[in-house]
Formats: sequence, C-alpha cells, structure tokens
Amino acid sequence: MGSLTYREVGATGDGSRLPPPGYHLLRESMRIGSGEREFAAAGEALMRWRMHRRMGVRMDTEASAAAPGVRVAVGLGVGPLRLTAPCEVVWTVREAHRIGWAYGSLPGHPECGEESFVVERGADGTVRLTVTAFSRPAVWYTRVGGPAIRLFQRAYARRCGRVLRRLAATRTGQSVRDRTSGG
Repeated sequence: MGSLTYREVGATGDGSRLPPPGYHLLRESMRIGSGEREFAAAGEALMRWRMHRRMGVRMDTEASAAAPGVRVAVGLGVGPLRLTAPCEVVWTVREAHRIGWAYGSLPGHPECGEESFVVERGADGTVRLTVTAFSRPAVWYTRVGGPAIRLFQRAYARRCGRVLRRLAATRTGQSVRDRTSGG
C-alpha cells in the first residue's frame, strides 16, 4: 500500500478520525431493507463489485471480491469521456452485522482520499448502506469543479443505496414496491 496518495489510510474505518484536516467529508446512510437475508444479499453484492457494476461503473480488477491490497481502476463515463480513477482496497470487514470495504486513491486518481461502503444490520433488523468518504482535489479539474464535485459525490452515494436496495430485493425475491408499501 506504499503508493496511496494520502497518509490517513484506514480513517474511514474509524469515525473519530474524520475528516482529516484539509479534506471534505461525505457520509450518506440509506435504508436497504430488513432481515438477515437482505443483509447477506446486500453484503455479497457489495463485496463482489455488483453494486458498482449495476450502476454502470466500470470496475477493472482481476479480483472477484474486495480484499485488502486489491487494486481496481474505477471508470465513470463512456468512451473518450470516461474518467478512470485508480484505487486500492485498504480494509474490509465481515462481521455478523457488518460487511464492507474501503478503497484509497492511487496516483492518477482525480481526488485524493478514501471511500468506504459498509452494509450494517441494526438490532431492529434494519439493513443500511453507509458511504463515507474524505477527499480533496488532486488535479486541476477537480479543484475547478469544487462544490459541483461534492454534489456529484453525494448523488453517487445516494445512487449506491438505491441500486443496492434493488439488488438485495432481487436476491431475496421481494420487490422494492412490496417493501415500500409494507408488503
């Protein structure tokens, strides 16, 4: 992990260290569903890159699942407008009520920092996805983009929740419509 572009490696796993000085903080938490089956389905979709890929994000990696040290080139956009962001998974967690991972920026990433994706099942059975990130611009166009970049990051995190909710519901056989209508 020597080529990461920031020193605060692992800070998304320890909320007390957020945000590091000089970084913007993003934290979005979205309800995915409830119960053990939805927790397991959401966790599996997250760990095996399915959430990102279903969003249309290109995840170029040789690894079938997130694990510390795995490198991934994240691609957003299409054709010549595709932006590639090289990252490395810096931590993972697989506990009875918590599954997730974080990756950090490598040289060539337009931002400098770390982002985590964690699925948790609360004591009441509620399953939530929390996306936490700290970042700062690493190249001229993210500096110029300023507030617009942060709005994009927030919209991206919320979309992660919507997509993961659909993936978990599909895997458990429950439609999103059934869940929102109380069925």
